[in-house]
Amino acid sequence: MLYNIVDRIYIGHIPEAGALALTGVGVCMPLILIVSAFAALVGSGGAPRASILMGKQEHDQAEQILGNCFALLFLISIVLTVILLAWNRPILLAFGASENTIDYARDYLFFIALGAPFIMFGTAFGNILRGEGAARESMIGNLIGTIVNIVLDPIMILVLG
Repeated sequence: MLYNIVDRIYIGHIPEAGALALTGVGVCMPLILIVSAFAALVGSGGAPRASILMGKQEHDQAEQILGNCFALLFLISIVLTVILLAWNRPILLAFGASENTIDYARDYLFFIALGAPFIMFGTAFGNILRGEGAARESMIGNLIGTIVNIVLDPIMILVLG
């Protein structure tokens, strides 16, 4: 959600189109939450199971759980990406986009859909890392993503359009 908030700050400053573009981005928020929810589902389910198994010194089973999490994340992320790319217009209209904002929402959702696998793996494996006791590494990974987003947003949005 922080990425979306930062995006909105810069998008709101786009000359002439900022208000409509901001509305288009807002329509995408529930879809971003759906992508994140699937990631949380896998990460919040896999992390405690793997942690329990590692505590029991059953590392092979813990690795199997993590492998299953990886496979499930990969499958869900590909399905969500295809759905969001193939049916973005009807989905966005169902979520409240109008003819004035649909193009902005589709442009934003395109990048969200392409980034869905990265969003999902980052979210889920952040949970898994915390479950393994590597909270610092999880936090550093999140900070790196946030800083890159803050740095690239003005370049991508305001400079490159």
